[in-house]
Amino acid sequence: MNQKSFKKVALRFKQLTRKGYGAFNSLHRVVNIGVVAACVLTYANVTATSAQSNVQSHRSVETLTEELEEVMVTASRVEMPLAQTPKLVTVINKEQINRAPVRSVQDLLNYTANVDILQRSGHGVQADVSIRGGSFNQTAILLNGINLSNAQTGHYSFDFPLNLSDIERIEIVQGPSALIYGAGAFSGGINIITKKNTNEKLYAKVESGMHDLKGIEVRGSARTGIASHTLSVSNNSSDGYAHNTDYAIHNMLWQTRLSLRESSTLDVQLGYNEKNYGANSFYTAAFPDQYERTSSYIATVKGEFDITPSLKFIPIAYWNRHYDQFDLVKDTDFGRNHHRGDMYGTNLILQYTSRLGITSLGSEVRKEDILSSNLGKVMAAPRGNYSSYDDRTNVSGTAEHTVSINRITLSAGALMNYNTFIGNGAEFFPSAGASYRANDYITFASSWSKSMRVPSFTELYYNTDTHVANENLLPEKSESADLSLRCRNSIFDASVTGFLLWGRNMIDWIKETPDAKPASANITEVDTKGIETNARLRIGRLVPALGHDASIALGYTRMWQDINSGMYISESADKLNYLRDKFTAQLNHRIIDKLSISWFLRTQKRMGQYTIFNDNKSTGVSSGYPGFSTLDLKLQYACSNNLVFNLNINNIFDTDYVDLGNIHQPGLWLMGGISYTIN
Repeated sequence: MNQKSFKKVALRFKQLTRKGYGAFNSLHRVVNIGVVAACVLTYANVTATSAQSNVQSHRSVETLTEELEEVMVTASRVEMPLAQTPKLVTVINKEQINRAPVRSVQDLLNYTANVDILQRSGHGVQADVSIRGGSFNQTAILLNGINLSNAQTGHYSFDFPLNLSDIERIEIVQGPSALIYGAGAFSGGINIITKKNTNEKLYAKVESGMHDLKGIEVRGSARTGIASHTLSVSNNSSDGYAHNTDYAIHNMLWQTRLSLRESSTLDVQLGYNEKNYGANSFYTAAFPDQYERTSSYIATVKGEFDITPSLKFIPIAYWNRHYDQFDLVKDTDFGRNHHRGDMYGTNLILQYTSRLGITSLGSEVRKEDILSSNLGKVMAAPRGNYSSYDDRTNVSGTAEHTVSINRITLSAGALMNYNTFIGNGAEFFPSAGASYRANDYITFASSWSKSMRVPSFTELYYNTDTHVANENLLPEKSESADLSLRCRNSIFDASVTGFLLWGRNMIDWIKETPDAKPASANITEVDTKGIETNARLRIGRLVPALGHDASIALGYTRMWQDINSGMYISESADKLNYLRDKFTAQLNHRIIDKLSISWFLRTQKRMGQYTIFNDNKSTGVSSGYPGFSTLDLKLQYACSNNLVFNLNINNIFDTDYVDLGNIHQPGLWLMGGISYTIN
């Protein structure tokens, strides 16, 4: 980092490298940086021509550097300042992850007010993730900007070979995001970004807890010449909190970064994830002894090359293979399914910077296929456990231009998408946004976008005794608009956003008469409207005794949904399972020297109904989802900079609740651990 000058109200840089804010290199210009110290970084208006700051001269360079690292996000296909893509984005950084009493990404997202987590089991076993009232199939899941969403079903989209200690940050983009994450980002996207540095030579953690919980995680790094390497492995298991809720999860992730000339890099990732778990009543309460065995392999290569001072070239290649064996009754052939899904593709992104702004062009070719015992078209001859097969290819191109003029940032672009599954020509999905910084503390922003989602292989082919699949389903389509207001200063940050989302051609299970068997069809329209609010107060700056990092954060989301299926009887209209209210509160502070505590409160109310089962049989009685609250905490005692003890207490009040009908979630769960770091 070359500092050119240090003034009372701003820092001025020519070049920033090898940090989270290194994307300014892509601008290749002198940049005035406005400092944002916040958890939820929304519309931070950083431009090449002007930027404001309320930094006081007495503040240290170290503090400024720490805050500047939070400014940069990857809210588009190219890493750039957040203001260049005026979308509502929530960022969870590594410090927040370290303070949370969680053991998986899914558990962590539960503390975010604008994300809905429908848990079938905790600790990363399986959970459905949705944004703004969408379904679990309508949220794009990415790893380092590469869309690895599972084409078989969204239930498996988080089967990543990833440990929490591997994560640099998580970025959550609300609303249809086809231009950013591709056509699958129907209602939003979640991008998980891993650590690439080798600052920690060795990290080791051991955990133990109730229900025979055991966990071990080791992460090491080394540098050889121009290459930096990291290897992360873990093994986590438990006997389960109830009958048939045991699990064993294994992860291994290898990452290599080659630092080439100038600021060019080449990243290689290889990973393996394996899960074996009891799936008590996961898909039907009539069979509590369901069981799943899954494994996933990933390989990705991503380069960032500066061709000229104004032109950046980003090629990407990736492959993801997922295996699944599902037993309706554990260790029996009854209801057993086998699946193998492959997803591979290549991306090419060009970014050009000029006096007129930043122009990005992108293209992607992606193929998805499945071998299965019951999903796909029947093959002439079976291959082992597989008797069916199907595939499809998606080709897309994007164009986007962003320009900043004084306090105004404007962005517009479009995605052109063609899928062999649809076969009726290419479709266009435009997007536009704008932000206006009224002064140093207040920013207004608005965005509008369209997106689509191709049906999963499960939706197309999974026939049961009670439902009929439809191989002729069409893509779902969405359109969204939102308006945001953000206020911030050095100790307080708040935002409020109102949004509208219109869903058309929605996949629904419908029937013409009450006695008919439901069939899937593109009939339903779903309209969603809501408001999202977030606020964070850095109380450590007001009360130093609570610790420098002490803070309190509040979040609340309220949604309303309307559904219309015309003359047909809709299962979705009867259930309409969406999260109407969600409130979250987080407080972290120091108790005494070296001992800190973090509190996490969640209160929510889900709409919809489910049929109550007793002794694995339907009672025929429907029940709504009662509202509930849970309180979790994490205690951390740092013996030194290297050795840390932690104690997690989840669901302190032993609240009985369900996210999905008849699948009761864990009660009180106590676990503790020790971690050691060598820098």
